[in-house]
Amino acid sequence: MSRIKSIEIVDFQFDSPNKQRIGVGQLVTFKRGSSIRATKNAIAITTDDGLRGEYVTNWVASPATRGEMDMLAPFLIGRDAMAREEIFDDLKREIRQWSGMGHGPLDIALWDLAGKKYNASISELLGGYRKRLPVYASTFLGDDQGGLHCKEAYAEFAEQCYAMGYRAYKIHGWNEGDARREAENVVHVARAVGGRMTLMLDPANQLRKFSDALLVGKACDEGNYFWYEDPMRDNGKSAFLHRKLRSMIKTPLLITEYVRGIEPKADFIIADGTDYLRVDPEYDHGITGGLRIAHLGEAFGLDVEVHACGPAHRHLMSAMRNSNYYELALVGPDCPNMVAPVYTCGYTDQLDACGPDGCVEVPAGPGLGVTYDWDFIRKNAVATRTYS
Repeated sequence: MSRIKSIEIVDFQFDSPNKQRIGVGQLVTFKRGSSIRATKNAIAITTDDGLRGEYVTNWVASPATRGEMDMLAPFLIGRDAMAREEIFDDLKREIRQWSGMGHGPLDIALWDLAGKKYNASISELLGGYRKRLPVYASTFLGDDQGGLHCKEAYAEFAEQCYAMGYRAYKIHGWNEGDARREAENVVHVARAVGGRMTLMLDPANQLRKFSDALLVGKACDEGNYFWYEDPMRDNGKSAFLHRKLRSMIKTPLLITEYVRGIEPKADFIIADGTDYLRVDPEYDHGITGGLRIAHLGEAFGLDVEVHACGPAHRHLMSAMRNSNYYELALVGPDCPNMVAPVYTCGYTDQLDACGPDGCVEVPAGPGLGVTYDWDFIRKNAVATRTYS
């Protein structure tokens, strides 16, 4: 038995160029010459027989998530690191009053540890068979700083992505809730590249009224969009609202990014609130939780789309037959995404990750199949806590 001996969580920071925050929250957009200080979490789980599982967060690195990891980490000490199902069940109950987003990174690190123990990739442990994954470029929010500042800029960036090998493209519009501006952008980009690229739209919950969501949805219909995602200020939680919207437009809805875990996603399906499901191993209680959601969608005959990017996301998707595209998020012209520069093995989730076949590869090494630069992580650490 491999018993968990210690868990180290390191908060580290790095500068991410050509970006600014919108207000004081998590929203980020383009600003040339500016930079923001990004924070990520690095997790290392060690066992009494010398095994080590690692993960660096991409999308859940917030003080709230860090607090949840601090709540949950002590419950792992002394446990059998291979008993992921038992640990999953206990941690899910323990975090029931909160979002649960601190659960995912710990579960992913346990999967990395298991892969290293058995000298197999997580994909192999899951029975994965997809070696390369079709990818779409997923844009930053629009701006007024010369990046994605107008509908012509969105179309030009789509053309740039097409030339790099992308055959799918998702728009995140502006942050003002201007439905007419959003609708004009949707139609303009479709006229420019719609015959060559699969198109998606994600307003990121910025539209304020049902009439706005309907107007933009009708534009998606006109542009033959592949999906319409999280339009409204309900934050993607009202099954009734989206059932009503589904009845009035043709474009399939992709909801449930902000509905955590398998049970509420099942409720959303039964309430006819979505056409596709969202899953994220960081958001939805790890790879253990993510696989449950993939199979939930399969049971209902629905596609399940993996949110955002990262090695854990690729491994999960490799074992899913009912998923269409890997999301290369969030990118824009002259604006790299905020994935931490911590890979020493050549792995990347920057815009140039797309191959000429329009795909990214699934890492093949043990566990996550990536090597982290712990010298960089420790050099840029701003807080470290160890549980033992």
